[in-house]
Amino acid sequence: MTYTSLNRRAVLAAAALALPALALARASAQPASPLQAGPFRFKGWRGEETDADRGFFEVPEDRRDRRSRKIRLGYVRFPSTAAKPGPPIVYLAGGPGGEGTGAATGPRFPIFMALRAVADVIAFDQRGTGLSSTIPERPASTRPAPVFTEAGLTSYYRSELQRAWADWTKAGVAMAGYNTEQSADDIDDLRRHLGAEKIDLWGTSYGSHLALSVLKRHGDRVNRVALSSLEGQDQTVKRPARTDVYLRQVDALLGADPAARAAVPDLLALMRRVHARLEAQPALTAVTLNGKPGQIRMGGFGVQMLAGGLIANPHTLARLPGLYLALDLGRTDVLAPFLGDVANLLNLRGMPEAMDLASGISQRRLALVRREARTAVLGEALNFPMPQLAGAIRGVDLGEDFRTSIRIDHPALLIAGSLDGRTVLAEQDEVAAQFQRKSRVMVENAGHNVFEAHPEVRPLLVRFFRGEPVADTRLTLPTPEFRLT
Repeated sequence: MTYTSLNRRAVLAAAALALPALALARASAQPASPLQAGPFRFKGWRGEETDADRGFFEVPEDRRDRRSRKIRLGYVRFPSTAAKPGPPIVYLAGGPGGEGTGAATGPRFPIFMALRAVADVIAFDQRGTGLSSTIPERPASTRPAPVFTEAGLTSYYRSELQRAWADWTKAGVAMAGYNTEQSADDIDDLRRHLGAEKIDLWGTSYGSHLALSVLKRHGDRVNRVALSSLEGQDQTVKRPARTDVYLRQVDALLGADPAARAAVPDLLALMRRVHARLEAQPALTAVTLNGKPGQIRMGGFGVQMLAGGLIANPHTLARLPGLYLALDLGRTDVLAPFLGDVANLLNLRGMPEAMDLASGISQRRLALVRREARTAVLGEALNFPMPQLAGAIRGVDLGEDFRTSIRIDHPALLIAGSLDGRTVLAEQDEVAAQFQRKSRVMVENAGHNVFEAHPEVRPLLVRFFRGEPVADTRLTLPTPEFRLT
């Protein structure tokens, strides 16, 4: 789920083994007091520390309501080492639900540090996350765990979201204010708070989705943008047929290894067989529930969701064939390392769900997704709980104007990994077409977490934000070695 909450819509892939970056995305920046503004020592990757400043500013929770309460948003600033710093570089985490400050504690920390040579670097926690947490946590649900089929999980999540939304509203939270347009306006308020005429944007996955809204609403206050793992404004739900194209690409990689080909003659057929059997007859599976041993019934849809997380990055993609071979033999015990504490995975956070509901999906795209999902390997599981939650809360969808593409004339550096199974290249190409002054970096055999995948990406980012020309570039990493056991 990037130091993005990468699989924000696929609850099973929140497990640390499937998506270890998610834990980093939600990790604390570890300040001495999260409520105190001012200088402190920031603890980064592998015990490294640096001087930083923590700051806060207030915004209306829902700018459309004059009576809206104010909420406090937080960030960490890494001061520039340049003699003449450029516009502040604001990092936009993915998800929605990832934390900018959390991303800076992980393997992306060296990039934050390197960019200080250009300007102040701002790790911003979007509304409802990290230092900007504004939605109260709900007690763990006492409801029985659902059957992990599409019908079971859809029913559970829709009813749970409606209950949670009512609880948060009663607690005084303007839940309708948690959408990408409001968050884009927060970015411009952050710019004013920093005293900057313009800012640069650096984002990934949902962070690119947010950046597009900033460019649409406040483009005259943005200097340049560097984005990876692009997600367009009508791409909250990915196209299932395009994921099938990606899976055929993975199957071709398996075919290059004689031993792998012998064990898995047809990856897509193997996956379909497992999904169909488990969806028809969910298997009793040992899990952890609220820290204690428990059981759930795992259907094919649950496995599809897990696969949606595994295909994000090569190191987890490599485990996909072995997992399905074991499941085909009836060994559901192999799921245990991927599931974490299922009770935690079933709890709603508010911000991710509200953001996705508001970004929504056009009727044209929804019809296309539903049609493709009937025959696609992962069906509609890749983006769960969207589009399954669409319409669960009335009046929050931002509408077609929000989802309409725009022409973008800002200098842009667009970075992609050829083995990104979350935002596949065909989807990213549609977003890239909006940028008129772009350079593209393709990292062969990298995945969704492409920023830190190759050592040459970091200097390219520094050169780009300095205003130096960056040509279209192709970098290469080794092909993943697939595990069959």
